[in-house]
Amino acid sequence: MQIILAIIVGAVLGLAAHFLVAHRSTRGVVIGPALGAFAAGLVWTILTWAGVGIDSVWLWLSMFVAPVVVTYPVLVVLARMRVAHDASERARLRIG
Repeated sequence: MQIILAIIVGAVLGLAAHFLVAHRSTRGVVIGPALGAFAAGLVWTILTWAGVGIDSVWLWLSMFVAPVVVTYPVLVVLARMRVAHDASERARLRIG
């Protein structure tokens, strides 16, 4: 049942990353929270299956570290790719 806490924390950290990364209008608002929740839930599941108990600090730290390590770089890459793609499309169509 504690995995729900990890998923909620991951979603909140993903939402924070969405607002911290530039060009947030170039991607959907759900990508950050969904990716953060997925990362936190996946790492929590892997660690519990590996035998890390609820009383371990590593399990609880993982729900803060995993979403930040995964979500922030992915959002940066997505934003850069979208901006570059939009610029190339403008050049191809000779707009602005």
